[in-house]
Amino acid sequence: MNLSESFRTALFNLLANKLRSFLTMLGVIIGVASVVAMVGLGQGMRAQIVSQLTSLGSNILTVVPGKVRQGPGSFFMARGGGDILQYEYFRELRETPFPGIQAVTTETMARFTVTAGRESVVVSVVGTTPEFLEVRNFTLLYGRSCNGYDFTYSRRVAVLGHTVAQDLFGNPEVSVGQSIRIGRNIFTVIGVLEPKTAGGQDLGNQVFVPLTTHRRYLTGSRYLQNIIVQVDTRENIPLVSTWLSDFFTRKVGDPEKFSILNQQDILETVESVTGSITLFLAVIAGISLLVGGIGIMNIMLVSVAERTREIGLRKAIGAKPRDILLQFLLESSLLSLVGGGIGVVFGVFAGKSMASFSQFPFVVSPQVVALALSVSLAVGLFFGMYPARRASRLDPIAALRYE
Repeated sequence: MNLSESFRTALFNLLANKLRSFLTMLGVIIGVASVVAMVGLGQGMRAQIVSQLTSLGSNILTVVPGKVRQGPGSFFMARGGGDILQYEYFRELRETPFPGIQAVTTETMARFTVTAGRESVVVSVVGTTPEFLEVRNFTLLYGRSCNGYDFTYSRRVAVLGHTVAQDLFGNPEVSVGQSIRIGRNIFTVIGVLEPKTAGGQDLGNQVFVPLTTHRRYLTGSRYLQNIIVQVDTRENIPLVSTWLSDFFTRKVGDPEKFSILNQQDILETVESVTGSITLFLAVIAGISLLVGGIGIMNIMLVSVAERTREIGLRKAIGAKPRDILLQFLLESSLLSLVGGGIGVVFGVFAGKSMASFSQFPFVVSPQVVALALSVSLAVGLFFGMYPARRASRLDPIAALRYE
């Protein structure tokens, strides 16, 4: 028998027992569907987190108080901190030119009650510089952002996040030019931002004012929450990071009192953690593939026992052991491959259904589908090998006498 004849015979034998073939494939279907669904959800989670982190700005170095170290169970663990980053350090850093630095900004925030008419909300009021919105990739929807004049003269102007504008005025478009009260001070709304989220957090639930205004009218603090440096290219990040470390070591006196966070390091950590989670879920789901393979082996052994006389007859008329081996391997491979194909379809459907109830999208790549089908085929070949070898080694005389 040639390969095409063996394939047609294998297909005929499987279709002759449709229910048994389907039940045999069920373990492979469940296994492949589970792997595709879990990997797709894991890839969707990774893609969304990376996208949201990237949307907060590119080539960013952030100086924060305290020593920050990577640790198990969380991305970063902080030690120390406190009042370290003074406003004078930030001002000197802005005025000191260094190759590779594109922009220097900062933020300091505090919770205040913001009131407009009869409506009021408690939100984070962020004091920052005119460069902040551009560095952090915020986009204006209406009005304008704070400029150098507002910053220099500590003008009481505010840019509202979309959620705050919606809560206070109902229609964000009409909020530009309106007056709001922050604490005991009256501010004029000069702009509204587009909706923006990151890591499941609504970034539109903030109010942005000039840093000088924030310090003069709201908090009076001389310390900053962080200092953000945007580098022009990724290649210059190590050079700028080293220079910043030297700069703040001279100012603070102890390098253990501050940390410089590299956005690229955070992205790599996120990718590593989400990749590990995806792999773990895939391994757990892949256990059912093992169960499906055992089911294929069991049914193929039953099939060998049922067709012993057929095997003896084929050998008696000239079939070689490799022909018998190929016959049963084709049957086990067809079972697993067809089961894998059905499993991919069910996996995509299940993954999209689960994604609709979560905040993460479902992402399935052709590589994952190809890998799932390849693994299911490998399962069929591996678990079908023993029954096929057993059938190929049967003695034709003993097989013909078998009842």
